[in-house]
Amino acid sequence: MPNAKVLAQKQAMVEELRTKLDAAIVGVIVDYKGTSVADDTALRKELRENGVDYFVVKNTLLARAVEGTDLADITPFLEGTSALALSNEDYTAAARILCKFAESHEPFQVKTGFLDGKVVDTATINDLAKLPSKEVLLATVLSAFQAPIAAFARAVQAIVDKDGEGESAAE
Repeated sequence: MPNAKVLAQKQAMVEELRTKLDAAIVGVIVDYKGTSVADDTALRKELRENGVDYFVVKNTLLARAVEGTDLADITPFLEGTSALALSNEDYTAAARILCKFAESHEPFQVKTGFLDGKVVDTATINDLAKLPSKEVLLATVLSAFQAPIAAFARAVQAIVDKDGEGESAAE
């Protein structure tokens, strides 16, 4: 049995992990086995640039952190090596980056994940990875809103141009 100091440290780590999980809107758990240091460094850099918190986690600590919550269904996936990617803002970034990385790095694989506090399977994570980023979606929506206004402006300009041609021909 661990001494009281070690036990207190582990309990603090579990609480910190539980706080991070509660704050996250999406999380992806991966098996990082066989990833080289250079590849891992590049992956961490890309995730960090996209606002994703990525770290290696002990399976037992993660299992304790999700114990008694809606995320308890991830416990069967906690075998082997595990790393956790959490995002508090972007629903697609973690899934998109990790699934792309898994395609080009053979032993690396996505185990499971969660979305808005509910555990999802790898198929859902893969579907999430195929969605465009939040910025691209916002740009698409804004262009859809702007299209009628732009068309109206072009029509008004065409009328002005046509009227201008008629006046110069009459003179």
